[in-house]
Amino acid sequence: MRHFGHISPTAREGLFFREPSTFTADSPARMLSVALGATLYSPATRPSLADDVLKQAARGVVSMVLCLEDSIDDAEVTDAEANLIRQFAALAARDAASGNAVRSPEDATGTAGAVDADAPLLFIRVREPAQITDLVRRLGDSVRMLSGFVLPKFTEDRGRQFLEALAEAETACGRRLFAMPVLESPELLHLETRGEILQGIARSVEKHRDRVLALRLGVTDFCSAYGLRRAPDMTAYDVHIVASVIADVVNVLGRADGTGFTITGPVWEYFRRQERMFKPQLRRSPFLEGRAEELRTALIEHDLDGLLREIELDRANGLLGKTCIHPSHVAPVHALSVVSHEEFTDAQDILSPERGGGGVLRSAYTNKMNEVKPHRAWAERTLQRAEVFGVAKEDVGFVDLLAAGLTN
Repeated sequence: MRHFGHISPTAREGLFFREPSTFTADSPARMLSVALGATLYSPATRPSLADDVLKQAARGVVSMVLCLEDSIDDAEVTDAEANLIRQFAALAARDAASGNAVRSPEDATGTAGAVDADAPLLFIRVREPAQITDLVRRLGDSVRMLSGFVLPKFTEDRGRQFLEALAEAETACGRRLFAMPVLESPELLHLETRGEILQGIARSVEKHRDRVLALRLGVTDFCSAYGLRRAPDMTAYDVHIVASVIADVVNVLGRADGTGFTITGPVWEYFRRQERMFKPQLRRSPFLEGRAEELRTALIEHDLDGLLREIELDRANGLLGKTCIHPSHVAPVHALSVVSHEEFTDAQDILSPERGGGGVLRSAYTNKMNEVKPHRAWAERTLQRAEVFGVAKEDVGFVDLLAAGLTN
């Protein structure tokens, strides 16, 4: 699979200075943690789940979570588990029949059997540790379609049970399974317990570092603890109590010194037009060519201008990728994940061998200072992102990438 693999090779050639690299579920964890991108959540109860997975893969989704937890009713869990077993078997059968390139039931225009796509990285969000070993046993051979599990309300004590169950499941099925802990417990939010909880989480994930692909933030649960909900024209960073937790999580668990983990951005809850209090957050100037003004209008009408701002703030605050609950959120996340030609040029200059001794240089775009030692970690992360999301051509901007991502 690859990001922007759902658009034509000719279109990619016109957009990218360096095209996104291909990767598989067996690629190194370092690469996969960056490549997660917009991780689309779906309730495990959907009767057409296998078809849904392949349809979204054909539209550019590379990672999905099939949820047995908060997205379904407590009374539905048993049926949802049984549905997952059936749907994974269907995916595995299609995968085997097509030689690892599964066929989507329809493309974006509704044409049956029109698109071939690789199945995305698939994760199951469980409720309890025992579900991990039970589901792996019941999946049988179709476990090869599974990349791992999302572990909710993760703390040191609860997390240890989840991670031990995951290790047991790995041994039983003989394949690598990743964990994506969700940091969302009230104890993490509360000031008097936050430091202790964070240190406990750090000990737990460090012990199982090879299995922990990324850490996810449960901002909806954070807001719930105080009866809050951000409006569509506000970001998570406008809710200060939430922003403070994000900052502390990155401080302890997202360091660039080799001890940190990929931390993904919080979910954006809105996908239908709401009554606005504030002006749209998208400037007109980047959208003034061709059909781009129509694209700007559509983004505003679906409250996605707030999402775009939050994605930018995610990256500014050390987060990468994003939890998504609607397909319309995927293309904006991926478009804003592509490395610009300017970023790539700066990163290459900073990491140039002849700059190993440090120093300061003017950027090739002559608009900023690149200080070699302080900017090195940023440059390394930028090149990791460039590997999986690609580097845009010098004259290609976010609007071009978003429009292309929406064309399929």
